[in-house]
Amino acid sequence: MALRARALYDFRSENPGEISLREHEVLSLCSEQDIEGWLEGINSRGDRGLFPASYVQVIRAPAAEPPPPARYANVPAGGFEPLPPPAAFKPAAQQPPPAAAPEPFPLPPASGYPFPSAPYGGSYQPSQGSDDDWDDDWDDSSTVADEPGALGSSYPEYEAAGGGASGRYRVSTRTELSLGSRGGGGHPVGHPHPPGGGGAKSSATVSRNLNRFSTFVKSGGEAFVLGEASGFVKDGDKLCVVLGPHGPEWQENPYPFQCSIEDPTKQTKFKGMKSYIAYKLVPSHTGQQVHRRYKHFDWLYGRLAEKFPVISVPHLPEKQATGRFEEDFISKRRKGLAWWMDHMCSHPVLAQCDAFQHFLTCPSTDEKAWKQGKRKAEKDEMVGANFFLTISVPTGPGAGLDLQEVESQVDGFKAFTKKMDESALQLNHTANEFARKQVTGFKKEYQKVGHSFKCLSQAFELDQQAFSAGLNQAIAFTAEAYDAIGDLFADQPRQDLDPVMDLLALYQGHLANFPDIIHVQKGALTKVKESKRHVEEGKMELQKAEGIQERCNIISFATLAEINHFHKIRVRDFKSQMQHFLQQQILFFQKVTQKLEEALHKYDSV
Repeated sequence: MALRARALYDFRSENPGEISLREHEVLSLCSEQDIEGWLEGINSRGDRGLFPASYVQVIRAPAAEPPPPARYANVPAGGFEPLPPPAAFKPAAQQPPPAAAPEPFPLPPASGYPFPSAPYGGSYQPSQGSDDDWDDDWDDSSTVADEPGALGSSYPEYEAAGGGASGRYRVSTRTELSLGSRGGGGHPVGHPHPPGGGGAKSSATVSRNLNRFSTFVKSGGEAFVLGEASGFVKDGDKLCVVLGPHGPEWQENPYPFQCSIEDPTKQTKFKGMKSYIAYKLVPSHTGQQVHRRYKHFDWLYGRLAEKFPVISVPHLPEKQATGRFEEDFISKRRKGLAWWMDHMCSHPVLAQCDAFQHFLTCPSTDEKAWKQGKRKAEKDEMVGANFFLTISVPTGPGAGLDLQEVESQVDGFKAFTKKMDESALQLNHTANEFARKQVTGFKKEYQKVGHSFKCLSQAFELDQQAFSAGLNQAIAFTAEAYDAIGDLFADQPRQDLDPVMDLLALYQGHLANFPDIIHVQKGALTKVKESKRHVEEGKMELQKAEGIQERCNIISFATLAEINHFHKIRVRDFKSQMQHFLQQQILFFQKVTQKLEEALHKYDSV
């Protein structure tokens, strides 16, 4: 007997791994055992995937062929245990939040965005066994993953003590939408409600993503949009988005500053048993120099990448297992760190972050102060869903966002970043190949020409006539000029092409960040569309849907502000770098011309 089912209602798929259904459509089931309220099967169009079990009625009919085997081989025969009651989702005040449950079955990635993955991936993973392992006295075994409230955990209800402290206010987005079972319909979390199944408008809920490993879920964006974030936001933690001449943008830093990175020096510890490179940092707003190792930069990057899911934190220069103390590598890393620092100081949000300021200002010799600041940053409660509580957006007439326009702008930026990434890769490959030719091929060819001229002059010296001496000397000088031009070609990439490739490497890191940022915004937009559909069908109160849209607007404002900032620094950086490249090219060819003119003048006295 082949397992089949008839669709009772229309269902439109909105997540990867789902299929759409039409009312009265007959489907082939892969298994009668539902997976947390979802069945897998094949619709009449041949699409295979998941659909809500409550939307179909299972029927039995004879068939010549057995149903196709289920692809989710890891589903237990007895099915999954039902989800705990709503009370289980609220953690006790004295206990850390429970670990996230593993995904019951694999799903395809939430986005087919064609970018290469970022070096550190969507969630930061500290590298192991590198030249900058954590071994300092001020470092301990605790990491942010060990602390309650880390990314991906549940978000407890915080109660204000004594009516709340000054400059600190409670923000909560918790609503009846936060858990599917709170709507009164009795459906587990993530189960769509069939039309007409409730009667009360509040019976429908916005479903959760099945892929619990998606960026939208891990960043806390889903929990925030569904109204589950709750916490206290200090005045200093507020991140303001304002309306600028070109749309939403981050509020400018009222006290802008820069920071130089100079004098990389080799230092030792444990009586010379371990060596490392320390860089001198001098922030302009303090004037006090501090010394930091690469691992300090690495720690800071990890904290910022976790805290700011809708901000593109620039990537650090790559690590290197061998040759760490070679002069060329140290010089290249310093230049990469200088670009990184410039982008950090230029970002209105990142520049004012407490962790970044601690990194810049804590004295190098005060290990206790560094350790305290480090632990404070790792215990930051404003991460995950709570981070979005800190974002303040424009209000009032004319400050709203049109969702279709936002979607169009984000899609346009997505296409732009894809094209920019492809062209940056191409330019980087071309520049790298051209630099290699200059360093090896061009130098060798010019010196071969010089050697040939030298051989000619040596042959002419066999003629002892006095009137030929001037010619011999001029040809020998020409040979030396071509040798020198070969050296100029070999040295030139350091002056013009290398800085261009350093800039491209930095922007390739930014371009690798934006797919995750866009995915968070797209996920929020999907929840808004779902809530609107529920309102139209009379299954959700308008007030609840408006709350979802308001929280989606916060994410959209932040995303558009980050896109605006990216374009502004992109124009600034590439204008400056192209000017520098062309200036260096002009100087280079002027040097070549000067060498040739000097050789030419030698023939005037022949």
